[in-house]
Amino acid sequence: MPISRPLPLVTVTRRRVVVAVAGASAVGVEASDAGLTTPPSAYARLMSARPIPEPIAPGQESVWDYPRPPVIRTSDEEIIVILGGVEIFETRISLRMLETGHPPTYYLPCSTFIEGSLRPARGTSFCEWKGRAAYVDVIGGSRVAARGAWYYPHPHARYAAIVDHVGIYAGAMDECLVDGERVVPQPGGYYGGWITSTVTGPFKGEPGTEDW
Repeated sequence: MPISRPLPLVTVTRRRVVVAVAGASAVGVEASDAGLTTPPSAYARLMSARPIPEPIAPGQESVWDYPRPPVIRTSDEEIIVILGGVEIFETRISLRMLETGHPPTYYLPCSTFIEGSLRPARGTSFCEWKGRAAYVDVIGGSRVAARGAWYYPHPHARYAAIVDHVGIYAGAMDECLVDGERVVPQPGGYYGGWITSTVTGPFKGEPGTEDW
């Protein structure tokens, strides 16, 4: 079901950033300068606050190897979303947004959700990389997850691939599965990353991690 609705476009300037992610199909490699007002000295202080990455095993990724600005990687993992006892989404075609310190955020094609499961909701928020986000309620069976998902009607140019995709707050669903494994929501409730056994942290989101 189409959910895009007009929102004000954001005028930005951009700088080229070279990003390398092993094995990744990178879509976004250019950073927006919009909203970046932190002076270089402050960035140096923030970087000094980075935690020690957890060890990784074969087949795992460390979120501290992900870049910033984030990049998009295509995924053929099986994604299933269940709400109200109803499977409202299943696909092997999705996008993973990878950003330093965050577990992957999965962007799922709107057209693959069952009819009537996405409903426009009030409110917006702003991401310095992707632009202004809008929200949707997610509906499954007798349950309504208010503002349980978000999307970018007009993302900044380098993230155009996520148009007509939504990110799902896993904690608002009965469960979200990646290749049969139940997702653990990113800590803190604000971000929408999905934690599985294939990624290691520590993960941004808990109190005290704001400077990561």
